[in-house]
Amino acid sequence: MFIILSLAVMPPLRAEESMPVGLNPQKDFWVTLPREPRAFPESLPAGKAPGFKWRGIKGWMWTPEQYLAEIPVLARYQGNFLMNCYGSMCDLEHFQWGDPKCNRWWEPLPAGKKTAYETIVRRCQESGITFCFSMNPNLSSSRFVNDGTPESVDLLYQHYAWMQGLGVHWFNISLDDITTGINAAGQAKVVNEILARLRARDPGVQMVFCPTFYSGDGTGKEQQPYLETLARELDEQVYLFWTGDSIVKVTRKAAESFRHISGHRLFLWDNYPVNDNHPTMHLGPLINRDPDINEVVDGYMSNSMCKQNEINRIPMLTCLDYAWNPDSYNPSRSIGQAILHLAESSAQRQVLKDLVEAYPGMLIYGNGNTGFNAVQYQFQQITAKPHSREVAAGYLENLQGISSQLKKQFPGHYQPEAETLDGDIQTLKARFAAHYESQSGDHGATNHRTSNL
Repeated sequence: MFIILSLAVMPPLRAEESMPVGLNPQKDFWVTLPREPRAFPESLPAGKAPGFKWRGIKGWMWTPEQYLAEIPVLARYQGNFLMNCYGSMCDLEHFQWGDPKCNRWWEPLPAGKKTAYETIVRRCQESGITFCFSMNPNLSSSRFVNDGTPESVDLLYQHYAWMQGLGVHWFNISLDDITTGINAAGQAKVVNEILARLRARDPGVQMVFCPTFYSGDGTGKEQQPYLETLARELDEQVYLFWTGDSIVKVTRKAAESFRHISGHRLFLWDNYPVNDNHPTMHLGPLINRDPDINEVVDGYMSNSMCKQNEINRIPMLTCLDYAWNPDSYNPSRSIGQAILHLAESSAQRQVLKDLVEAYPGMLIYGNGNTGFNAVQYQFQQITAKPHSREVAAGYLENLQGISSQLKKQFPGHYQPEAETLDGDIQTLKARFAAHYESQSGDHGATNHRTSNL
């Protein structure tokens, strides 16, 4: 990784050292690779149970092929929970997400899509992974489910009955990020009815509901009365998805408050390393999660990047490491081991290390912005300084070297990841030219460094 030494204010962290809780962005993050791979996650002490009973991921608008690719990785690293993205159930094959015609939850799914997800369910069952079926009927839809009509519940239930017929025992109804149907009592009624129908066939069914207000400590002006209604109206056995204090920070204190006000068990939906389909990557380790939050929250689910599911495995493995043994989790050790386990040679390990250092992500930078791009931010910081042309040229050359090595060391893999990196390189080349070529007197001796940019 090309290091801007003038920005480094702390010595590099050794692989076995703890990363500071209040980690300060690009100033003190880089990866030290361990000498050799170890068991990952590391074996628990005799008699100690995993920190979270359920440990897993969800896709983000993933295709069936992406889910199938990640199931064996999830199982290999002690994951036991996979939830489909509710967006994957929409008609992404013909419409852009956000178009109301895309989310037609009241219609039967096409036969081809049903066959694909039946395969996913079977693979999970064969791998010892709990599959959780998810839909969000109110998001980007022309019709909302809690409209008071029995027909709407019937039409939503058809999908859950289909999945139950495949042997699925875990289900999710999400009503997050919506603009219609924000009525806690009406939402609870729908969830209760779907759950009652499922339990009539299988008393062991589990339901996780993602409420419209899903983060913070539950004391917000609009949030608290909504959650108090759920406490009264929603079946007491339903789990609630909770996304933490914020994306950047997840604490036991906020979880306790949210659980007390909502009156329900919690399942942590950790919004990391999700990029919401922005052209960026978040590859640094999971940080700033309380080590004892599993005493309040029963399950842990990481939210994944959209197209870059292969490189998503690096931060995903740190999430699984944390979920396996939160009180012994060491992010510096975890990120190093994740890279070692996902590469077969020293050259492969080096390029993955360089890529992680180029895109450490929103947690390392502490902003919680899923669209944050560390490469573009770093370049902006460089060009803002006087007489920086040589450093900017070196930074661009380093990115080009990472791109070349990624393709060389992993032929046929990491293609969306390479596209993201190459897109940034092209953007930065244009910015380089616009910024420096317009400056008089800043050419001459440094031109040889930029002739190939």
